[in-house]
Amino acid sequence: MEVLCFVACFSLSLINLKNLVCSTVKHSFSGIFTASTGTSNLPEVVAVALVNNIEASYCDSKIEKAIPKQDWMENLRDGEPEYWKEYAQDCAVNRLFFEEQFHILKRRLNQTTSVHILQKVIGCEWDDKTETSHGYQNYGFDGEDFLVFDLKTLTWIATKPQAVITKHYWDRQKTTNDLWKYYLTQVCVDWLKKHLKYGRISLMRTDLPSVSLLQKTPSSQVTCHATGFYPDRADLFWRKDGEELHEDVDKGEILPNHDGTFQMSVDLNISSIAAEDWKKYDCVFQMSDVKDDIITKLDKSVIRTNQKKPLDMTIPIISTIVISVILLGGYIFTKKR
Repeated sequence: MEVLCFVACFSLSLINLKNLVCSTVKHSFSGIFTASTGTSNLPEVVAVALVNNIEASYCDSKIEKAIPKQDWMENLRDGEPEYWKEYAQDCAVNRLFFEEQFHILKRRLNQTTSVHILQKVIGCEWDDKTETSHGYQNYGFDGEDFLVFDLKTLTWIATKPQAVITKHYWDRQKTTNDLWKYYLTQVCVDWLKKHLKYGRISLMRTDLPSVSLLQKTPSSQVTCHATGFYPDRADLFWRKDGEELHEDVDKGEILPNHDGTFQMSVDLNISSIAAEDWKKYDCVFQMSDVKDDIITKLDKSVIRTNQKKPLDMTIPIISTIVISVILLGGYIFTKKR
């Protein structure tokens, strides 16, 4: 679990993953490869496959095999043994290829010591209504975007000066870039459709969230928190008089829960809101393809806070006195006897 949490965190922080966000009719299949040095408690390379942003399978440089992470992935493995064999081999080959890229890059950047992390996100989106698709392949190094594959020109875009040398070298690998195009436009889409076939019941479901208002202290910001929703095609925002607010708000990213659902939150700065104006504000949760929004009014009576109400000490004090008297009486009674 620690390894998966590590991968999930870096999946969000090292590379811009906007490509993975699905619209109302899109599905996605992606692989996230993470290579690291200086982290002795982790495998050198970890690979995770996501379908619609849900973890579908896992492999790393220690176990050297693909592990299904969903019940429907086990059905795919058992129902399509030849495909699963190819799937597992692809994971192993890509892992070794990525590991070699990591070592070359460290030497090229003269970064062979201390902690370093290289990550790749590769995948595709497919629209099941228009039958259109597009692929993506991005690299991040030590927490920052590094290289992006341009599928139209079959060249690489360096997002950091340190990546320019690698960009020019990879641009010259015409055959490899043609293979990436084939994978991103055909193989990836075929794999995505196959995964959707086995995971349709789970992947096509709709789970609505529980929405809560949270606050640390009476003067701190109010957080609207929605958790337990699926899929992640959702939005959460504050309104005033029915109009969405863009100032005095801080919206967080959509994050995965351990059970395959998602959560998100948005903060509202209430320092300048008069008490009589609270009724003008509400938090709105919207989900794609769901008609009715979930609306939560800004109301002090429903806000959950860390502060505890003062306890009524009358009863405990009386109880303590009574118990003391009883014990003392028992002691005196014993002494007299």
